[in-house]
Amino acid sequence: MKVLVADKFEDSGRRGLAEIGCEVVYEPDASGDDLLAAIARSGADVLVVRSTKVTRPMLEASKLSLVIRAGAGVNTIDVEAASERGIWVANCPGKNAVAVAELTLALLLALDRHVVDASVDLRAGRWNKKDYGKARGLYGRTLGVLGTGTIGREVVARARAFGMNIVAWSRSLDPTLAAELGVVAKPTITEVAAAADALSVHLALTPATRGLVGDGVFASMKHGAFFLNTSRAEVVDQPALERAVKERGLRAGLDVFAEEPSGGSGPVDAPIFSLPGVIGTHHIGASTEQAQEAIAAETVRVVRLYKQTGRPANVVNLAKKTLATHLVAVRHYDRVGVLAAVFDRLKQAGINVQETENIVFDGGKAAVARIHVDRGPDAAAQEALRSCTPDILDVSVVPL
Repeated sequence: MKVLVADKFEDSGRRGLAEIGCEVVYEPDASGDDLLAAIARSGADVLVVRSTKVTRPMLEASKLSLVIRAGAGVNTIDVEAASERGIWVANCPGKNAVAVAELTLALLLALDRHVVDASVDLRAGRWNKKDYGKARGLYGRTLGVLGTGTIGREVVARARAFGMNIVAWSRSLDPTLAAELGVVAKPTITEVAAAADALSVHLALTPATRGLVGDGVFASMKHGAFFLNTSRAEVVDQPALERAVKERGLRAGLDVFAEEPSGGSGPVDAPIFSLPGVIGTHHIGASTEQAQEAIAAETVRVVRLYKQTGRPANVVNLAKKTLATHLVAVRHYDRVGVLAAVFDRLKQAGINVQETENIVFDGGKAAVARIHVDRGPDAAAQEALRSCTPDILDVSVVPL
């Protein structure tokens, strides 16, 4: 199996892929047309990326069968195009959660203690203890958390260690989970925003969350409150955030921005970067040695499982519900050609197979094929299935 790694990737991960028998092609700077050419040139079966975009033309011009995002989320991959071509898309969820949570708390502390501005003044030769000695302190303050997935939970744990109270919102946050996490669940994000001294975003980017944090949320926040985003820039309406900073005195600590350079470096000139009250980092939430080693190990695990079973771990683009309406169970002798004959009869009846598995019994003489189909075979089709080969023992049809 040939694996093309088209982003910076830990040595341990490359060694791990080689140790499980993969041929590794490492082109960490390939992107755009260069990546398109590299995919074609390498003939890779598996593509591993971090932040590099994987587009429809790349997928359509390749023999790829698996694309892995060595990180959380898959927003840089054209998942729809991959699904149309039967290409597995997988990621490495949760492996960078601690790293992102640590940066979130670093930004929160930096906002409260004016660390960035104070450091800039010191470098410029200015001592200003009077202004920089006015921190509010975090103990007893309320942190609002939007999203209680793996990263959100790590943030909650660290904020509680600072003695903060936590209010939270998530579609999956029920009373049992809220009690387990030690948070107060709120029914809406605006209610979380209104109750919080600092609001931290940890939402995945989906059509439902794109631009979710906007004017209404910022208007609900306390004047001068802190706002943190270490998730996805697209979840936040950035112009609305800029207005809130200027008009409501909000102070923001950000790791993600709408106007980030496409590569690893480059100039930035969007208004958000120069607003007083805004501090930022360079989209580095997951960039710790610990996180990258964990992600590399998980990537190797995904590929190993794919090699061993034909099905990778952490797949994100399988149908949650197929078009299947009936289950056809075919009990048969486990002999050559039986399933081929069954599928041929289904084809003749115009019935499409959605999912199938063949379960072999002890001794290897008999098996049951469980076939999910898009409509139930009528009596004639069922009789055709029973008589298609003498090796068929029984056929039953169950509506789903």
